Amino acid sequence: MHRSTSTAAAVLAAALTAAVMFSGAPEAEAATGCRVDYRVTDEWQGGFIASVDVTNLGDAVTGWQLTWSYGGGQAVTQIWNGTVRQSGAQVAVDNVSYNGSLGTGATAGFGFVANGPTTPVPASFALNGTTCTGSAPAPDVLAQAHTAGRVTKSGQYSWPGIYFEGRFRGTGVGIALNDSVNEFDVQIDGRTVATLLKPGRTTHWVNNLSNAEHTVRLVKRTESPWTTAGEFGGFVAVSGGEILTKPAARTRQIEFIGDSLTAGYGNLSTTRDCSANGGVDRNTNTDLSFGALTARSLNADYQVNAFSGRGMVRNYNGGQAGTSYRTYYDRALLNVDGDVWQNPGTWRPQLVVVGLGTNDFSTALNPGEQWPTQQSLVTAYKAAYQEFLNKLRTRYGSGTTILVGVPQASGTFADAARQVVEERGDSRIRYWNFGDLALDMVGCDWHFSQRDHQLISGRLGNVIAGLNLAW
Repeated sequence: MHRSTSTAAAVLAAALTAAVMFSGAPEAEAATGCRVDYRVTDEWQGGFIASVDVTNLGDAVTGWQLTWSYGGGQAVTQIWNGTVRQSGAQVAVDNVSYNGSLGTGATAGFGFVANGPTTPVPASFALNGTTCTGSAPAPDVLAQAHTAGRVTKSGQYSWPGIYFEGRFRGTGVGIALNDSVNEFDVQIDGRTVATLLKPGRTTHWVNNLSNAEHTVRLVKRTESPWTTAGEFGGFVAVSGGEILTKPAARTRQIEFIGDSLTAGYGNLSTTRDCSANGGVDRNTNTDLSFGALTARSLNADYQVNAFSGRGMVRNYNGGQAGTSYRTYYDRALLNVDGDVWQNPGTWRPQLVVVGLGTNDFSTALNPGEQWPTQQSLVTAYKAAYQEFLNKLRTRYGSGTTILVGVPQASGTFADAARQVVEERGDSRIRYWNFGDLALDMVGCDWHFSQRDHQLISGRLGNVIAGLNLAW
């Protein structure tokens, strides 16, 4: 629609409620999703009138600011139903007193007069700093579920032992999952009520509870380093129930770094050959590994960042040459090359327990491997271990205590790890040898049994008691 300059002026005289302002903007709340409808309703040589509708697709806000950038030298001169600030090409429009509250799905509109051409139109808009894509934001699955593990914002995970904890009121609760690879335990009020075996995309319901407040915990039992990440979709209330505020994070934090021994590989088995009793996955429960047992006994949050078959520099029997545990340590999703876990800033463990070296030294060197002799492997292992300790020191600071753990009473591995600690000369890096003749190693493929993990947890608890940790 085209109108003359005089007609446009008449429209403005009737509609104008606020002039261009260059004062500071009110403090606006964050928006998580929005849609903008920007229309030129009148134009003339050297100027135009525009109408803008902004729809909030995220959580309700009580104040808003819409920002955009002009690319043709346009300058806003008058505005109604908002206040405007412009600096060069950057434009910011704030709400006025009567249209600041925007519920989910609500729309606010404003209009303005500008000098300059109608094109190019703004390429994008942002509401309270969030770019408007026109679609609703993905749900924040961790808003009502506590986890300390390496979980992405969308609820994806890879590492073993990942857990999600929640609170709810009612006679039941649903657990939304998309995972066809892993196995899980579901715990209500501290008691395991279900084991989910590769559940796929589902909402698992626990019903017939007392109509009261309860806790719910979902924990990943198995490893899945090579597969597409699983996804946690949140806790769901039953009819008449309610998901409550998530449990508070624990002040104590422990990180366990290692291989299959740390992951709890085959720990439920009572025989070393698991081919006839369900296989490794069916007989593995990281929630009953020595790390998880120890952390829970201390009421600590924990991560079990363990990867079977990986070593500090050499993997089991020299496999996957050119990679090692260190290739994967920084990742949230193990199957995604180059992925990096984004620490939300809340993970700063007071204690890190490292157990890497069994795979480096448990098998003889093969022809063609990059280490011509056992001594050259030891040298490379020690150098890499020092670099890894540097990474942990940089990441967590000088106040974190690090235990260099060894499950063998003696031998090349035990000697090399002990020398790493001695050469380090850091009073907060300790050597912990938990080799014990009492360990029966009757888990799958000569791994720790459940009894072994309980014994190791007890020994680790005694060591921790003597560390005088500041927690």
